[in-house]
Amino acid sequence: MRSTRDDRTTRAIIRDEALSLFAAQGPESVTVRQIAAAAGVSPALVVHHFGSKEGLRQEIDQYVLDGFEAMLGALTGENGAELLDPGTGAGSLSEALARHLPEGSPLPAYLRRLLVSDTEAGRRLFRRLYELSTAALEGLAAIGLASPGRDPAVRAALLLANDLALFLLRDRLAEVLDMDPLSADGMTRWAPEMLSIYAGGLNAVPPEPQGDVS
Repeated sequence: MRSTRDDRTTRAIIRDEALSLFAAQGPESVTVRQIAAAAGVSPALVVHHFGSKEGLRQEIDQYVLDGFEAMLGALTGENGAELLDPGTGAGSLSEALARHLPEGSPLPAYLRRLLVSDTEAGRRLFRRLYELSTAALEGLAAIGLASPGRDPAVRAALLLANDLALFLLRDRLAEVLDMDPLSADGMTRWAPEMLSIYAGGLNAVPPEPQGDVS
């Protein structure tokens, strides 16, 4: 049963537990009974709040979309343009989002499932991310840190596809690299290689980490 100190509403607890289960197992594999058990409520109460598992899934999709929209707004707003500010050290969307997500968050795993799903929520999320990639490329080009290329639309899509691969292939990358690429330590290893390739191609050598003595 849930702790009495938990100040979330019962509806929010059900939503959060379902989000974690959906992210780990996939919505199709999770039952209302499993969601109820994880939330410490009855299956009837889950149905009472959301109507059905599909109703709960739709609410979670919107919740995830709203959450990412808020993070993207923080990253690109007037007072938080991390993706356009070379001084922040945020070299990619994945890196910036990873820094804004709490440790152990199910959102990256759910994002992965959402992006490859044939759903309106998945399409909306990808289009929003593509718009952000396009805006970031335009911003970097405007201050001389990137070239828009001969086909800016394709270049923005290529950068986004490369960036999202970190989310989509996170588990496989963790297996071969013995690290979580979205963790703080993982980003410390990943970002220099990625940025050096972006800046100078495959012949570029990444800089030594700050503090190292050569």
